[in-house]
Amino acid sequence: MKRRFVILLIGSFVFLFPFYYMLIGSLQTEPDPSVGGAFPSLGNLTLHNYAEIDKAINLVGSLINSGIFTGGVILGTLIFGVLAGYALARLQFRGRGLVFNLMLLIQVVPFQLLTIPLYVLIVRSYGLADSYLGMILPFLINSTAVFVFRQYFLQLPVELFDAARIDGASELNILWRVAVPLVRPALLTGVLLTFIGPWNEFLWPFLITKQQDLQPLAVSLSNYLTTVASRAANPFGAVLAGACVLAAPAVTLFLIFQRRFIASNLESGVKG
Repeated sequence: MKRRFVILLIGSFVFLFPFYYMLIGSLQTEPDPSVGGAFPSLGNLTLHNYAEIDKAINLVGSLINSGIFTGGVILGTLIFGVLAGYALARLQFRGRGLVFNLMLLIQVVPFQLLTIPLYVLIVRSYGLADSYLGMILPFLINSTAVFVFRQYFLQLPVELFDAARIDGASELNILWRVAVPLVRPALLTGVLLTFIGPWNEFLWPFLITKQQDLQPLAVSLSNYLTTVASRAANPFGAVLAGACVLAAPAVTLFLIFQRRFIASNLESGVKG
């Protein structure tokens, strides 16, 4: 037991050290890329790098843009993912297997391959350049989320659905009142997994937005790192400060909800 604890402790240290080094490096007044830079003196620590970022890119505005973009993607992922997952798991219709196989096939197609046709469609056909809807639209439906929700719905006892149909409940009522409360772990997992993608997304928002006041944090930080950071007093610290700002919301969200990654007992709703 002690040996296992030591191994886990060493593994956790190796995993967490890059995050620690990123945070310490972002607080240094003078750059120190050596190993000794991981243990700087208190006189070499400052928040000046973060102040420079806020002055250069309007940090609060970029965070709001990222929140709107990410929130819209999460909302669409949950709504369409739950509806499609429930249909593929519990509804009987012609071509259900074909639809499911096509959905799996979509997962092997890289998004970069669809960038040009999506850009032409959304910018030229729909006229949604420099808009939140233009950023959100390509990510509204997530095939991975549909697959996850389908698998959760398949685990639910069929007796629950049969009893609800006998009582005269519609499919939407069954979904909202019976199925969704029993798959809350899947909803939380869908939120956390979906959050990482749009929050760190760079390519599509960079293409679709030319106005700086609409650009999310990832795009704003990239522009800052490629144009302004090189002229900063501590370019090394500026780069690490930008990485900390981008990573902080995702890390915080995971730390808050990590204990809730526990599947509820699905069989508890069945009276035996």
